[in-house]
Amino acid sequence: MTWEVVYNWLGIKEFIYFISSPQIQEMLFPVKMIFVAFAIFFLVGVIYFMLNSSWLQYKFLEDVTEFFSWQSYGTRETSKRWNKIKKRVESGLESEYKLAIIEAEDFLIEVLEERGYEGKDFEETVKQAGRLISSIEEEIMAAHEVRNSVVYDPDFKLDAERAKKTLNIYEQAINSIGL
Repeated sequence: MTWEVVYNWLGIKEFIYFISSPQIQEMLFPVKMIFVAFAIFFLVGVIYFMLNSSWLQYKFLEDVTEFFSWQSYGTRETSKRWNKIKKRVESGLESEYKLAIIEAEDFLIEVLEERGYEGKDFEETVKQAGRLISSIEEEIMAAHEVRNSVVYDPDFKLDAERAKKTLNIYEQAINSIGL
């Protein structure tokens, strides 16, 4: 079977001749103009919103920053914040140790919420993260108990070694989440 036979058999050839006939094209001209007007309207709308929106500028800035820093966008700010928390432990003051533990847990909660894991309390939020931090979930809960002792027990004593271990747990959790 040749293509011409198939075209004739399916009636495609007649359909193409019918659609491309000058009479049909003349009748469809107003419909074509309406679709052209809609296309122009939507194109102008897209251009207008792209020019007046900061989204494109933000994405461009994000890409340029990633390109020149060779890091994911926001990694530098994250590492600065985490280094600030770790420096508190190096101060030698128990009050700074306690503050570092509180800030580390707050940071972990922020990271979890940014990733879409939210709960009514810390334990529920950690459980929602599930597989990301399942290997250290018990350690995280132990670190949370240390944090609660710091917050709710004014007589709680925290030494540098325990503070460093607790911060390491929080750091592992944050790295496991993939920041």
